[in-house]
Amino acid sequence: MMDGSADMSSVLECSDTGSQKDRVVTEEEWLQKWETGNIGFHKEHGHPLLQKYLDVLLNGRSGLKIFFPLCGKAVEMKWLADMGHSVVGVEVSEQALKDFFTEHNLPYFEEPVPEISGAKVLQSTSGNISLYCCSIYDLSSSIVGKFDGVWDRGALVAVNPCDRQRYVSSMITLMEKKSSYLLVTVSYDPSKHKGPPFYVPESEIKSLFGNHCEIKCLQKVDDFSDKHREWGLDYFLEVIYILKFAA
Repeated sequence: MMDGSADMSSVLECSDTGSQKDRVVTEEEWLQKWETGNIGFHKEHGHPLLQKYLDVLLNGRSGLKIFFPLCGKAVEMKWLADMGHSVVGVEVSEQALKDFFTEHNLPYFEEPVPEISGAKVLQSTSGNISLYCCSIYDLSSSIVGKFDGVWDRGALVAVNPCDRQRYVSSMITLMEKKSSYLLVTVSYDPSKHKGPPFYVPESEIKSLFGNHCEIKCLQKVDDFSDKHREWGLDYFLEVIYILKFAA
């Protein structure tokens, strides 16, 4: 593991990521990944970086409303709900959402979302987990309210580069004052892999979010595996940031 001072990716900060900027992954491709079980991005046992930096996200607060953008069937949603927090997720794959409830033996019910054509919300009968099946761009604070915290692992880096500004603008409208946002990105040589996940340099994080919150890089972790070697990469880092919104 490396701390924020050891930056293997710094050489790429000013490099050309043009090989990825025009890459577009369609909603149909994402749905197909879930249908075929091609979900290597899913972590069965939760993400160690959320466990490590949970206190940074909570910042001494309890009973928070926490958002999981592009949530898939993230096991951390159950973990945080069991701690007494209210969890809201959004995901285009209905299968992923149903799998979440099934795999955790959680009873739930479905309701349409009147404000969004064709959308539905799957809600635990206990009421503390609400998962919206729709595009994240269709959500608004008038529908889901605002959030005290965000766990963004695999969301920003999955968004098509051409939609990144739109995504961030949407996220910012959903944040409460004094909210905390844990963001995990990935760092590798983008000339060797077309994505997703996409490479998002720290300079871009600052340009996307910098006018709205304080940004701090917490850690850079070597996450290189055989999968990344098969992609043609020689290194792969996970980078975690805390974004703190002002009062």
